[in-house]
Amino acid sequence: MDIRKRVNEIFQELVNIRRDFHMHPELSEKEYKTAESICSYLDKWGIEYKRNVAETGVVAIIRGKEGGRTVAARADIDALPVVELNDLPFKSRNEGVMHACGHDIHTTIHLGVARLFKEMEDEFKGNVKIFFQPAEETIGGAKRMIEEGCLKNPDVDYILSLHVMPYLEVGEIEIKYGKLNAATNEFTIKVNGKSSHAAYPEQSVDSVVVAGYIITALQTLVSRNISPLNSVVLTLGKINGGTKNNVISGEVTMSGTLRTLDENTRQYAKERVKEIVENTAKAYGATATVEFEEGYPALINDYEVVDILKEKAESILGTDKVKFKEFPSMGADDFSFFLQRAKGAYYNLGCGNKEKGWTAPIHSSNFIADEESIKVGVILQVETLLELLKIHY
Repeated sequence: MDIRKRVNEIFQELVNIRRDFHMHPELSEKEYKTAESICSYLDKWGIEYKRNVAETGVVAIIRGKEGGRTVAARADIDALPVVELNDLPFKSRNEGVMHACGHDIHTTIHLGVARLFKEMEDEFKGNVKIFFQPAEETIGGAKRMIEEGCLKNPDVDYILSLHVMPYLEVGEIEIKYGKLNAATNEFTIKVNGKSSHAAYPEQSVDSVVVAGYIITALQTLVSRNISPLNSVVLTLGKINGGTKNNVISGEVTMSGTLRTLDENTRQYAKERVKEIVENTAKAYGATATVEFEEGYPALINDYEVVDILKEKAESILGTDKVKFKEFPSMGADDFSFFLQRAKGAYYNLGCGNKEKGWTAPIHSSNFIADEESIKVGVILQVETLLELLKIHY
């Protein structure tokens, strides 16, 4: 198949599909109509699939002419609680919900990928799975899909995913070897002192004062406990304490996030936070506890797969269109769960258009993606997956 020619032939149909998704966005864990639409297209094209994976997820599979490797690609399908301000004929019709992160583009690209592989099913060896994944923006739908067996029967050897980025012009991509996105942990700190009237501070253990010292002490985690060459971000975003202006508070609760780029640093930083909090509180006569909630692991690209992606992208787009990300992002993406189980790569796909003024960032009310990015995404995903299928055992 002439992949570029075929993508051009079905491009307008893909644009129409994308606009329908954009008009009818759904929040995480509520992607019921989105899943129905995905299944209707797969039915139309005769593609095998399993639905209700992680409740609203869909796993499509295209089986080649004989045995071989199994490769996969992930598309996230959920939208955000954002009011769309764009004056577009296909703007969101679901008030207060918008595909402000471009997941409608991701879903459309991978429907196009599934369609092309179905049309080529007699031309390749092995299997291709496409994961239409819910809840990337919230609880981590990737983990739930994995727990329900999406990577099994047949087992996935390699996996790809992408994310549209408006700071890149359409026709460009951005790739990175190794560490790309941070691991996340949310945490809650509870400081327990002793309350008393403000007139008698000697009878109290002021939890507000202790919390202040804890906040200050925690800043040394990044500045003095972690190498300056190893990025870590600790943020205390919320603090609650006290009942009245003339009562010394007996309890303060604080919460925040911890972001790290590898598992060793992640575990060390969590232990150090606990030590700092507990011992600082003890020094002032109080007690304190820290509870961590596991978020997404760090997203770390496989060098072999990035090599293949780079070679394909340079041959398709031109070397000047393939950018390299110098530093990791401290943002997170649950595609990292897939990369813990299979070799793979995640990259950024240009969707900006400076000439048209389409440069608003993702997650904003004015975000607009150039639909030509759909064409680029389909071609690059198909060509790279085909190359991964050729790798011998």
